[in-house]
Amino acid sequence: MSLKAQLEAIVYAAETPITLEQMVHLVKESVVAKARRTRPKSKSRVRAALEELVGEYGTSDHGIEIRQVAGGYRMSTKPEQHEMVRSFAKSLKPPIRLSLPALETLAVIAYKQPATVRRSTRFVEWILAE
Repeated sequence: MSLKAQLEAIVYAAETPITLEQMVHLVKESVVAKARRTRPKSKSRVRAALEELVGEYGTSDHGIEIRQVAGGYRMSTKPEQHEMVRSFAKSLKPPIRLSLPALETLAVIAYKQPATVRRSTRFVEWILAE
């Protein structure tokens, strides 16, 4: 697997922005193995490969980009795709709307009575049927 492919997978899978040092540490073995032949520093190789990825994802052919955020790198949707992604996210799961009396009843039950699975199931069925 190429270094760029490894970095792409790491940036994609990271939940928070991932720093260059973290990436160097994660791909250290493969970079060090290749560095023995060519002798460049591993951090500079990772930085160069990462900058190539940033450039590739920066073109208009991709709907996502890799950008530097909070001292690290993260994949995100390009601003011009924002409305498309927003409409997709809204279409996934319609929100459950409860009436005001149903919310008041839920608050009273939650405050005054012990919650059991049987009572909770009946109450949820009653609310959803409303």
